[in-house]
Amino acid sequence: MTHVGDALVDQLVRRGTRRAYTVPGESFLPLLDAFDRHEGAQLVSTRHESGAAFMAEADAKLTGVPAVVMATRGVGASNLAIGVHTARQDSTPMIVLLGQVETSYLGREAFQEVDLPAFYGELTKWAETVTTPARLPESLDRAWHAATSGRPGPVMLALPADVLDGELPEGDAWRPSVAEPVPATLPTDAVEQIVERLQAARAPVIIAGGGAQAARDELIALAEASGSGVYASFRRQDVFPNEHPHYCGHLALGPPPETLAALQTADVVLVAGSRLSEITTQSYTLPSPGAWVAQLDCDPHSVGAVLPVDVGAAVDVRSALAALTECARAHPTPPRDWSAAHDAYLSSSSPERDPHTALEPQGVMRELAAVFPADTIMANDAGNFSAFGHRYWRFRHPRSQLGSTNGAMGYGVPAAVAAALAAPHRDVVGLVGDGGFLMTGQEIETAVRHRLDLTVVVFRNGLYGTIALHQMREVGRTSAVTIGDVDIRGLAQAYGAAAWRVEAGAELAPALEGARAYKGPAVVDVLVDPDVLSPSVHRRDLQSGAGQPRSA
Repeated sequence: MTHVGDALVDQLVRRGTRRAYTVPGESFLPLLDAFDRHEGAQLVSTRHESGAAFMAEADAKLTGVPAVVMATRGVGASNLAIGVHTARQDSTPMIVLLGQVETSYLGREAFQEVDLPAFYGELTKWAETVTTPARLPESLDRAWHAATSGRPGPVMLALPADVLDGELPEGDAWRPSVAEPVPATLPTDAVEQIVERLQAARAPVIIAGGGAQAARDELIALAEASGSGVYASFRRQDVFPNEHPHYCGHLALGPPPETLAALQTADVVLVAGSRLSEITTQSYTLPSPGAWVAQLDCDPHSVGAVLPVDVGAAVDVRSALAALTECARAHPTPPRDWSAAHDAYLSSSSPERDPHTALEPQGVMRELAAVFPADTIMANDAGNFSAFGHRYWRFRHPRSQLGSTNGAMGYGVPAAVAAALAAPHRDVVGLVGDGGFLMTGQEIETAVRHRLDLTVVVFRNGLYGTIALHQMREVGRTSAVTIGDVDIRGLAQAYGAAAWRVEAGAELAPALEGARAYKGPAVVDVLVDPDVLSPSVHRRDLQSGAGQPRSA
């Protein structure tokens, strides 16, 4: 017989999980002990459940393998929810294990009890309470399959204390079932139809999302063989090399208008591994009406869900792109010139070297590009500063961007910690505002305890900049957006990190160089200009009437 905790952890490791993130709780003590003792697993204790969930999400996004996040009953589960919602909207596989009250107490509102499957039903692909040790192998198998198949996402198992204290027979009970795979290739007629449309088009464009992350080579080959331009969906800029001559830009919040021109005028659009979110489609206005659209996705529920498509298929995206490339190469067409669209992107992503803007966010991004290598993993938080990271950092290497498409604040520091754990051989930079840092910056202590090499750059402007921008545009004034003058350098040092405070342009490059050279967690606190709300909007521009209150 094997203890439930040991058996569960062993099976997760056998399936590929390497790390579990948690805030320890009394309701899942056997799991904590089992993870800590297992040679193939690393148990990471964090300072808050939201940090643990963000770390697990970033870990899986970077590696492609589900990480585990654990919390206790209602209170821990509530704190965990923001990171689980991030995994849901970002299509990231995640295994959520929650301690629960004893089975005999269920339904009595016992201490910290919540109906966890009901609570997590909207946030996960699948959620269940395991009520007996004998059902655990079946439940874990179903959970793993749900997390990793179709459109990936989070799943939750609630584990009552008496179930975790039980035992299981070894051997046959843990044989995983064999799931039906996603169809590997497109039907031949669909392949020929899509290629014919791409090659006959005046200006064909591919929108590539996270579902094409493992198909980078195939995506490049198809773009070249079919003469198509390529856009990256929101916060998926690393899916295609940004300096490739076919790259047209990033479908982000408030992109430069000139970078959208190629998509706005495209007559044929192939969507590869993107669910076409609100931001990617620019509020559901793109692709333009009248464009012929094909959508390829691993999840049948995503195909045609946002707009009608002329050809749609639930397939393995990588295999489908390879089949399209083979067909396109068999029927070559003259290459198309994407230099105008690519030059528009390059121009918009090249910050000017102006000493007067050294402490504006674009100046910070310019210096980061000069100090850190091209394959650096960039983990960005939510906030107005993130638009500068999207615009001015060029993603040349695969799996080098960690960003939450649901816009959750507090993501940046935990994601950087997870990246340093999962990819210790690579440079890691966390981009975060002072608002996000003050939410989860305590995870710097986690990085110090695990002796991780990473750099966190804080764009400190003393306000919630995105909300200030909306307020100025909508009502002409701001409210509830001010952040106090916190000594972030001192706070980081108190956690045990090296830290720099940058108040003048000449101090920025030496601080970044020192942070990169430091062997351990480093924080660079940059006092950026609070007047700069976005790459194209300054607060002073909204003071003269453009942001007056709407009339009733």
